[in-house]
Amino acid sequence: MTEPLVLIPGMACDARLFEAQIRALGRDRPVTIALPTQGERIEEIASNLLTQLPSKFALLGLSMGGCLAMEILRHAPDRVQRLALLSTTPLADTPQQSAAREPLIVKLRSGKLDEALREALPPSAFAAGPGRFEAINLFLAMGAELGPALIERQIRALQRRRDQQATLRRLKVPTLVLCGAEDDLSPVKRHEFMADLIPQSHLAVIDGAGHLPSIEQPEAVTEELRRWLRQPYLLK
Repeated sequence: MTEPLVLIPGMACDARLFEAQIRALGRDRPVTIALPTQGERIEEIASNLLTQLPSKFALLGLSMGGCLAMEILRHAPDRVQRLALLSTTPLADTPQQSAAREPLIVKLRSGKLDEALREALPPSAFAAGPGRFEAINLFLAMGAELGPALIERQIRALQRRRDQQATLRRLKVPTLVLCGAEDDLSPVKRHEFMADLIPQSHLAVIDGAGHLPSIEQPEAVTEELRRWLRQPYLLK
């Protein structure tokens, strides 16, 4: 039986982040968007999501969604049948990284949502080219709809997240690690490091994409996801 696919968007993003993948992959399997909106910490958000998800599923997370996917895997490994990690990291925030997020919260609280979003995901995080403007505008639109209070909670959750390297070392399901070649926020080297942690994984680097490859190069990302979903299960 084809397993359901669960997609977790990143910070300040909603289902529009995966619109192309939902259309393409939803023809063959149930697709669920698990919005990271309920909870103050990664552990709490993941626990809340697990109450809403199928008993077993393929799991994909992008950016903050990847951090949540790793926490779901840590908490309920028997429910995750395959894993895709996009534009993310298994590492916890360093004190310096956590402190660097504080100005974003100040801007959110002072009514400067657009400015905070542009600082959180600057143009350099997107691939250069004609699609950059469209991708930035979609990100800003998603963030504006979700609102500053939710985004602040998401930032706080990221600041407090745990290191998941041990979780990935124990991973024994088909795993895709994917990133944009031009992402300077979550660069290729970080994804190479993450893929090396996982006993059996496939690393895909998408040309012409930055931090949001699912909207910057949707067809290339969808094709990598099709390959991932066709991979046979691993013996545990």
